[in-house]
Amino acid sequence: MKKTRKMSLGLKSVIAIISMVVVLGAILVTVTSKVTTATIDAEYEKKVTDMAHTVAVTLNGDHVRDLRDQIVEIYEAQDEKVGSDGMGTPAHEKYIANFQHLKETPEYKEEVLKMQKLAGANDVESVYILYAYPKDKITLYVADGSAVANNPGDFDPLYEVNYGVIENPEIGFPAYITNTPEYGWLVSAGYPIYDSNGEVAAFGCADISMNAIKAESSAFTIMLIIITLIIALILTAIYILAIQKAVVAPINRLSNAATSYIQEDNGNAFSELKITTGDEIENLSDAMKKMEGDIKEYIANLTAVTAEKERIGAELNVATQIQMDMLPRIFPTFTDKTEYELFASMDPAKEVGGDFYDFFIIDEDHLGLVVADVSGKGVPAALFMVIAKTLIKNRAMMGGTPGEVLAYANDQLCEGNDAELFVTVWFAILNVKTGKGLAANAGHEHPAIRRAGGEFELSIYKHSVAVATMEGVKFREHEFELNHGDTLFCYTDGVTEATDAHNILFGNDRLLAALNEDPDGDPEKICKNVKESIDFFVGEAPQFDDITMLCFKYH
Repeated sequence: MKKTRKMSLGLKSVIAIISMVVVLGAILVTVTSKVTTATIDAEYEKKVTDMAHTVAVTLNGDHVRDLRDQIVEIYEAQDEKVGSDGMGTPAHEKYIANFQHLKETPEYKEEVLKMQKLAGANDVESVYILYAYPKDKITLYVADGSAVANNPGDFDPLYEVNYGVIENPEIGFPAYITNTPEYGWLVSAGYPIYDSNGEVAAFGCADISMNAIKAESSAFTIMLIIITLIIALILTAIYILAIQKAVVAPINRLSNAATSYIQEDNGNAFSELKITTGDEIENLSDAMKKMEGDIKEYIANLTAVTAEKERIGAELNVATQIQMDMLPRIFPTFTDKTEYELFASMDPAKEVGGDFYDFFIIDEDHLGLVVADVSGKGVPAALFMVIAKTLIKNRAMMGGTPGEVLAYANDQLCEGNDAELFVTVWFAILNVKTGKGLAANAGHEHPAIRRAGGEFELSIYKHSVAVATMEGVKFREHEFELNHGDTLFCYTDGVTEATDAHNILFGNDRLLAALNEDPDGDPEKICKNVKESIDFFVGEAPQFDDITMLCFKYH
């Protein structure tokens, strides 16, 4: 496996600090630049607005109105109108020539002179008069006091954002900033010029160049970046040295101790450390020392527990073997009996289980069959199972019906049953000559029976309560009869309640399907089919309960 290249904590710290400083510096420069730009723009917008207002109130509104009317009259009379976008063309020169005589009028000269004085006194780029012609949505130049002046009658399109001046001329042209290749940075505004009747005649406009202030702002931003970088580098170097001493070096010592503890099996790697940083790193060092001591103690305890567990495991293996030896496991068991075939199995969920089965010859004609399930699992259930099995068999050998046998076992098991264990039992006594039998079901699963040539079906009838639940119980008995070729299958709830990984139960339907997979098979084959079906259904899910089966075929 390819070894992953790792980055040291020191290098990570340096990269993190530099990245943080760069980000913070970029934020500082960006915020400062935006604040500076916004402040400058606001100041210049106010200045140009004030200038436009000064222009508007300085000019003679009646003169402006008269000039406007003359320009509009000439403009409307022209068949071919060419605006400033066609400047320098013969068509534009021809169009402008129609307005040239206006420049010689006293009104025009007076107003232009006023604008030139205002521009010179206030260091303004351009001062001029515009009229918003509503019909064609254009701005007509009435007069221009700029160094490079536009001719009266020249026009530009009215921008859509300024359409409001047509309906409400009093709003004027609010200050706005442009940046063009021809003029660079300009801030412009227009203020309404009122005639003697109080009506808006045109708009006094002003342009102020922002090229110088923008250049100074850019130089300031560059200087700020340089100063920020220098300060950031100095602070970063100081901070890295401090972090290296206070954090990285102690953590590296802890890392080396951990490596020594793991790779060199140095059991005192952490206790040999002397870290006195007085912070969380020292707390971590103390915690690692305590962990080292706890691990030593844990290993010692684990060694002792493992030895004890191995001893208990060995004893449980012996107990498992003893329990299995108590159950009949050699088949065919009664080789001299030709009236029937018999097979049974028990798979405990733990080392020892609480399920059991038994079959025994009571006399020449009668055979006892038992399948039972003790509540609980493990050693307590196994001990209770041994007692229950012994009581049932011994009492049955003395004679009596299944109900009488279970009543005796019930009373005996109830004595001193502080653990409140109980056992479900299906117990039958069968006359192997006639096939007639008598069974008692103490809270156990319904047996399945298959008549010759048919299929397995559940034999459902009323149960009695489980054995060892209360003293003095009388157990209900049930008569049945087996004919030639009939098969009886008994089991514990570990079969039908086997659970897969999705907590779905195996259930009665799957049990019957497994039994009917080969209903003519011998008892061992039938039990094997059921177990294989359970294993396939359960898959990788752990076994939850003991699985016990007994199959009896009558000839």
